Amino acid sequence: MEIKPIETKDVISKSNLPVCDYSANPYVGCPHACKYCYASFMKRFTHHPEPWGSFLDVKHWPEIKNPQKYAGKEIFIGSVTDPYHPYEEQYGRTRALLEQLVGSGAKISIATKSDLVLRDLELIKSFPDARVSWSINTLDENFQSDMDEAVSIERRLAAMKAFHSAGIRTTCFISPIFPGITDVKEIIVQVKGQCNLIWLENLNLRGSYKSVIMEYIQQKYPKLLPLYREIYNQNDHRYWKLLDAELQAYAAEIGLDYVTNDDSMTRTIDVPPVIVNFFYHEQIKKSARKEGERHARAAGD
Repeated sequence: MEIKPIETKDVISKSNLPVCDYSANPYVGCPHACKYCYASFMKRFTHHPEPWGSFLDVKHWPEIKNPQKYAGKEIFIGSVTDPYHPYEEQYGRTRALLEQLVGSGAKISIATKSDLVLRDLELIKSFPDARVSWSINTLDENFQSDMDEAVSIERRLAAMKAFHSAGIRTTCFISPIFPGITDVKEIIVQVKGQCNLIWLENLNLRGSYKSVIMEYIQQKYPKLLPLYREIYNQNDHRYWKLLDAELQAYAAEIGLDYVTNDDSMTRTIDVPPVIVNFFYHEQIKKSARKEGERHARAAGD
């Protein structure tokens, strides 16, 4: 892993994402090395010659002045990196960010694939309406280890349960859904008692990682290759429309609300989770890409 410190003017920036007001990424790059990571495009702006997942820039920024200006605003931590990857234990940049924001009144949302976030549970709990989400797109540990170098699914589920039991809002981000591989219903059954939101996001293939995933499917799941070609080469959306209808019916069957592109946090924390379908969130996908480009450029300043 190629690791270097970098100086940045600020770690928090205005966000285009419809789910937050600001975003913060304490690192550039991510050692989880997810084969499907959309943020890998950032290499075009950071000019790293190393493969995605093999470099990490550790951000250092001036002390946040007047953190109270973020009172009532939503700050998304981890839009283009996992803020709790293994090196956070050594460098502590995510914890430093949280400590600088304590008492500001900011609402924080954290996205991770890690259980290192447990270290900061009490700190996170001190923020109003804090929310932590874990990406879980399979219960098959073998498939998980094929796709990323993050901690096991078992450890992610245990972390989610601990946060939920502590009264902190939790989200299970079923993303990305691999057609014919991700058993969405099985995951919903597993997590519905320990989260407040269940997000559904389809697998999008573009750029350099499209060929990586298609080659993987050909080698490991050859029977699914025609389906993947239909979806990703012929741009046929029928699979997602059918899955949408199937999951909507399933949600009704088990008594859970099912909505589309609605990330509302107005529900009380003690009610069953709502399933949120983000299959067609083009605005979020485009905004996320712009978000990554902006953070990459800022890190290079």
